[in-house]
Amino acid sequence: MANSINRSLRNKVAIVTASSDGIGYAIAERLAAEGAKVVISSRKLENVNRAVDKLTLKGLNVIGVKCHVSDAADRANLFRETVEKFGGLDILVSNAATNPVAGSILECSESVWDKIFEVNVKASFLLAKEAAPLIRKRGGGSIIFISSVAGYYPNKLTGAYSVSKTVLFGLTKAVAQDLVSDNIRVNCVAPGLVRTNFARMLYESKEAYAAALDKIPMRRLADAPEIAGVVSFLASNDASYITGETIAATGGQLTRL
Repeated sequence: MANSINRSLRNKVAIVTASSDGIGYAIAERLAAEGAKVVISSRKLENVNRAVDKLTLKGLNVIGVKCHVSDAADRANLFRETVEKFGGLDILVSNAATNPVAGSILECSESVWDKIFEVNVKASFLLAKEAAPLIRKRGGGSIIFISSVAGYYPNKLTGAYSVSKTVLFGLTKAVAQDLVSDNIRVNCVAPGLVRTNFARMLYESKEAYAAALDKIPMRRLADAPEIAGVVSFLASNDASYITGETIAATGGQLTRL
């Protein structure tokens, strides 16, 4: 990958949260392949180190920092390490999310609701708030939130999670307005069903897989690198006139909602 892609992000510095696996890992790999210096982060250090080792072997310029996005000290250390190792920050991709239980929204306990919104919404807000001054120092850049098709159309199995992803659409628009004068573009990507461990419960059985495909005109799940391509576009100068927007990458699913 490192030799086959336009290096349109050369010398940019990017943080991708929850990037030791799945969509986050694919995003980190794509941004690094396009020339960015990328900070891998996740809750577990062993997973971070494993991802860094894999990407380093591909010749990509990455470092790893353990970060639980709901922990203020971890977030502060993430930004500190990024500046110390790479000199600044140009791109933030807020990808971390949690969905600890399956069930409809009214079955969600208060403690689970709080955990979902702590990670999926509050941490995204705080990451953007804390990243903005660093990106401003570089003359501008890009913040990208990762939402979900569930934000448009809640799934009964992921009720509270779906609502948290809807909130990111509004957060994107609000933060974009605040930062437009600083040349910081703020956008959102809403993936459809992606073949990752995180989404496994939505497609692992034959019945669930058939039900999922029935909603997708392209008749297949996405692969994580396909979502990474959308993120790399939004982070690049090719998207220089795009801010406050959400791009849905759903295989046509929204046409059936």
